[in-house]
Amino acid sequence: MTKLSVNINKFATLRNARGGNMPDILKVAQDCERFGADGITVHPRPDERHIRYQDVIDLKPLVTTEFNIEGYPSKDFIDLVLSVKPHQVTLVPDPPDAITSNTGWDTIANQSFLRDVISTFKAAGIRVSIFLNAEVDKVEAAKTAGADRIELYTGPYAEEYENARTQPQNLQLFNAYKDTARAASAIGLDLNAGHDLNLDNLRFFKLHIPQLKEVSIGHALVCDALYLGLENTIQLYKRQLAEIE
Repeated sequence: MTKLSVNINKFATLRNARGGNMPDILKVAQDCERFGADGITVHPRPDERHIRYQDVIDLKPLVTTEFNIEGYPSKDFIDLVLSVKPHQVTLVPDPPDAITSNTGWDTIANQSFLRDVISTFKAAGIRVSIFLNAEVDKVEAAKTAGADRIELYTGPYAEEYENARTQPQNLQLFNAYKDTARAASAIGLDLNAGHDLNLDNLRFFKLHIPQLKEVSIGHALVCDALYLGLENTIQLYKRQLAEIE
């Protein structure tokens, strides 16, 4: 069963827009779990424009499923993760001013840096995933850097899936995702995925990437919840990830 980790950043964006504590991020995380989420993901950024470092600290004792912290491994981020000790840390190459993640690591060019960071987290007993584009040639270097998993950056997939409604030939580009997933599996790397996955494109991805362990979804899920309700939305996403009978 592919797990659904709900990224709760957008709830924090809403809270921060008004100040105060509405919505209550701690309650949101607990409700997501109660409604069926298999994990909670947060992505604290240096400007704390959504999830704050204190939120991450406060969430740790409350999350009863899997806690995943994403981010660029700056010194402050590393210190936060080591103090919280989540189940998983996902390393992304975002610059501090990035609006959202938009590419994966060049694991070859950043091999030494990633190896040092990953060894620090693994020494603390934290599973490490590396955000990666659908590029087969970067998979081996993710393994040698010490990663346990890769998280496929699915932004390009989501865009090509939408375009394929009128231009079916575009979906041929999906082969890069399948090839990257196979390459990871062949050398013992588990596979996560995330970015712009939604109720329209998630099922297709799941069906064609059987190695998929976990997806992290935030923006689209929160947008759907505005219309459909949070509990119903989480169940709809889990249904897209259900195993084929």
